[in-house]
Amino acid sequence: MPTDDRNDPKTLVSTEWLASHLKDPDLRILDASWYLPTDNRDTAAEFRAEHIPGARFFDIDEISDLRSEMPHMAPPVEKFLSRMRAMGVGDGHQVVVYDSAGLFSAARVWWLFRLMGKTDIAVLDGGLPKWKAEGRPVTDEDPIIRDRHMTVTRQNQLVRDVTQVARAAKLHDHEIIDARAPARFRGEAPEPRAGLRAGHIPGAKNVFFKDLLNSDGTMKGVASLQGVFEAAGVDLKKPAITSCGSGVTAAVLSLALERIGKRDHSLYDGSWSEWGMYSDLPIATGDA
Repeated sequence: MPTDDRNDPKTLVSTEWLASHLKDPDLRILDASWYLPTDNRDTAAEFRAEHIPGARFFDIDEISDLRSEMPHMAPPVEKFLSRMRAMGVGDGHQVVVYDSAGLFSAARVWWLFRLMGKTDIAVLDGGLPKWKAEGRPVTDEDPIIRDRHMTVTRQNQLVRDVTQVARAAKLHDHEIIDARAPARFRGEAPEPRAGLRAGHIPGAKNVFFKDLLNSDGTMKGVASLQGVFEAAGVDLKKPAITSCGSGVTAAVLSLALERIGKRDHSLYDGSWSEWGMYSDLPIATGDA
């Protein structure tokens, strides 16, 4: 049964929880801050300037499948293992991931760990903004890193490719849930990536990821989360496929679905960066 526990080390933990566990020897903290290229933010430089003590920087764009023409697609298992070992993250660690927006890109790394079969990972509720607003410590010092062995078992059911999503859209046997802002979903606003058509996957439902969050960047309670999905017309009895612009905020939806106790969800990794690029794939506009 889903609960409103804000300290679930497999989904979401509070700033209070992290502060009380900050010196735990098997805690690993990751800063997964990421922004759209149009935001012109240097997240690695921002991390070097200040971060939660002990944090390592998780580069979403680099720890990806660079062979793909799509942005930050899930990396091969071998690359993920290599990067985690270099960051000193391994078996037996409790991982907490945060970002500098509040609750945005951190969920992508939560999903990526789950894809790799690692479930001892939680997102920091409210992220760095809440942590700093409460006067908690930040530093510019790097932690001492020691290699740590990691074993993974990729959970292929947690990710979907364009062929699988096209089939689901045609058969209507899944709920495809799009996390983009309503104007982008309806095709009324241009996409931030050049060359993409405007609109959405036919039959998709729009749940703007920010509608799942409180004003302080924390995630809403379980009952409220469920209400947001239902208000958008999402049939929670069907398996869900989450989508967005490039697979980042789709993971906020995935995290919310997990919080309400829904387990049969997967993420469309290519998302609109892929679907919107191919002229032979159907699109819908407006609220339809």
